[in-house]
Amino acid sequence: MYILASNMNAFYGRGYGSGYYMFDWTYLLVLIGLALSLIASANVKNTFNHYAKIRSRSNLTGAMAAERVLHRAGIYDVSIQKVAGNLTDHYDPRSKTLRLSDSTYGTASIAAVCVAAHECGHAIQDQKQYGPLVLRSTLVPLANFGSSLSWPVFFAGLIFSIPPLLTAGIILFSLAVLFQLVTLPVEFNASSRALKVLEADGILGTEELAGGKKVLRAAALTYVAALASSILQLLRLIILAGGRRDRD
Repeated sequence: MYILASNMNAFYGRGYGSGYYMFDWTYLLVLIGLALSLIASANVKNTFNHYAKIRSRSNLTGAMAAERVLHRAGIYDVSIQKVAGNLTDHYDPRSKTLRLSDSTYGTASIAAVCVAAHECGHAIQDQKQYGPLVLRSTLVPLANFGSSLSWPVFFAGLIFSIPPLLTAGIILFSLAVLFQLVTLPVEFNASSRALKVLEADGILGTEELAGGKKVLRAAALTYVAALASSILQLLRLIILAGGRRDRD
């Protein structure tokens, strides 16, 4: 038990010159990441809710706008379905299905139209085999594998002072960070494609497009915050691993 407790000091921290455990300062990195994610999440909800109350002049619902955007891109093999939830909209490239949430599918608001068009942007990326999207799809199993095993492997290395496990945990977590990094250009590009079609097709007017850009920008910032949070987590693992090696 003494050996286990001594090794756990590397994770929780210990006061110098005393026998009391102290707060591990690297938790601040976790808290900063959490704060960024919460701020981004609150921002996207507030922005979406604001423009969800403003009806688009075209009177097109999210589903109708999605159909127009897809057809304008020459895509006719993607089905549009309704899915439960709020802001659960997504495109599934495996089944060629565009799933729009309750707040998007049958609503004719600026927010609904923009979110639906954004998901169509992913369908267009899939049609054109957009490089970052292909790469992201390839990374999905690796990212899932890395995120599920990284912490158990790292903690095992930390507790039992096994440096190779510490390194393995960091590498596994890096796979999840890489996935989030590749996700950024995919999301920004989908929004760019969506806005171009909405403007070119006259689905949204100039003032409405300004609001739509705010909605999509707020949504994009959630991915930026998630990446920043993961990078801070990765930095924490590296710092903890370095501290463990120094004590050894």
